Amino acid sequence: MLACGLACERCRWILPLLLFSAIIFDIIALAGRGWLQLSNTDESYSSLWWQCTSEDNCKSLMNFAWGKAVAAMLFCGFIILVISFILSFFALCGSQMLVFLKMIGSLLALAAVFQIIALVIYPVKYNQTFNLANSSADIYIYNWAYGFGWAATIILIGCAFFFCCLPNYADDLLGNAKPRYFYTSP
Repeated sequence: MLACGLACERCRWILPLLLFSAIIFDIIALAGRGWLQLSNTDESYSSLWWQCTSEDNCKSLMNFAWGKAVAAMLFCGFIILVISFILSFFALCGSQMLVFLKMIGSLLALAAVFQIIALVIYPVKYNQTFNLANSSADIYIYNWAYGFGWAATIILIGCAFFFCCLPNYADDLLGNAKPRYFYTSP
């Protein structure tokens, strides 16, 4: 597959493992409370679902249309990712299922688009809604759960690329390819 020694046989396990790590990262992003945090205190934070200024004072972000849209798009990307993860086992285990590799790649690209849109809408609309630009004394930091959302998205983009390219190496995947030697006799 690549001249540096990435064998197609190893891709059968690396790609589903990468998809599994993206699933774990998406779960952390969906459930994590550290999307946005006030830099000098742990009391004021926001997640995908809530904005809390103290432990007792929390507002739901689902009251805003953009909050519902961001949650729905991130959750749709997660569902497509889980479906692609399940399909990847069937596609990489049998020779007759290799036709599904490009479909899995396009599903992963669609999931990445959903997640990119959600991860861009969230900070823009959050800043507009709560006027973070006008609060000069407070510094807000996008935190670890938001970063896990971006990490899952980057993994999705990479896996989409590889799943779209793997059908070009079907013989290597099936073990039918002849060995290639770098040295040829004159």
